[in-house]
Amino acid sequence: MPTRKPFRFGVQLSTLPPNDWAERVRQIERWGYDSILWPDHFFFPEWDPVVALSAVAAVTTRIKTGTLVYGVDYRHPVVLARAAATAHALSGGRLEFGIGAGWTEADYVEAGMRYDAAGARVERLEEALHVIKGIWTNERTSFTGKSYQVNGAQRAVELPSLPRILIGGGGKKVLGVAGRHADIVGINPKVAEGKITANAARDGMLERTREKIRWVEEAASAAGRSFDALELNALVFGTVITDDAKPTREFLGKQAGMSAEDVAASPLYLVGSAREIQDTLQRRREELGFSYVVIQGRDFALLEKFAAEVVAPLTQANAR
Repeated sequence: MPTRKPFRFGVQLSTLPPNDWAERVRQIERWGYDSILWPDHFFFPEWDPVVALSAVAAVTTRIKTGTLVYGVDYRHPVVLARAAATAHALSGGRLEFGIGAGWTEADYVEAGMRYDAAGARVERLEEALHVIKGIWTNERTSFTGKSYQVNGAQRAVELPSLPRILIGGGGKKVLGVAGRHADIVGINPKVAEGKITANAARDGMLERTREKIRWVEEAASAAGRSFDALELNALVFGTVITDDAKPTREFLGKQAGMSAEDVAASPLYLVGSAREIQDTLQRRREELGFSYVVIQGRDFALLEKFAAEVVAPLTQANAR
């Protein structure tokens, strides 16, 4: 487990009302969240993350913005590296560069792209990272791999700092890539079927999560990197603030073939009173190392309540 780090909280959005989107993201910033992040899919209507994160950065001053996460196959790494560097420079260094191997089969089918086996996609992800990091740091980058051949690609814009890299995934291979390359590691369920199912939810249970963190630690150690330096991220699928948690946990558990106790222990869920959720997050930080927590942003009333009753107390405690 990495050294305990201060709590920070993010919001994952996919779309916003066009008439007041700017005020909404400024409100999220005022509520004390540390980041606004966008997924990268096109099998249902959502905003393009390259455009969305740039727009958010333009109308805010403090909050970080980024992706959770880019699918490696959707953009060539030279193009993506330049877009990310530009966004990072224009936002004053506020980009969190999240990238993964791609998992949603529907994205590939609808776009007419080949949906390769997970191992091939993960191998491509690691190749892309070599290209992207090279274009951020070298005057010229050349790379020859199975998927990419880059010949003296020009450096992107001059950067005062490098974007922090967030790699999310649920399998051993992709988490190995994270251990070797990431600054932030998202510990997610493995989506072996190419879509979210009950099996994916069960793969996010506590013991599986412990095993995945061990994979990251082993990969970081083998690469000569400090596991203590990594920040562990949890994307929460379901957040409910309630004084009677049992019915919600039972409902969620029934959907995923889990017990209410499994739901209470799983990092995929936050269900309970505000005080109970605070205690749960503190325990998960102590036992698992999760300090960076991202919740879904569909319900703005919940975002406000969660900010006041969970985010504020835990982030204020960071300063003590």
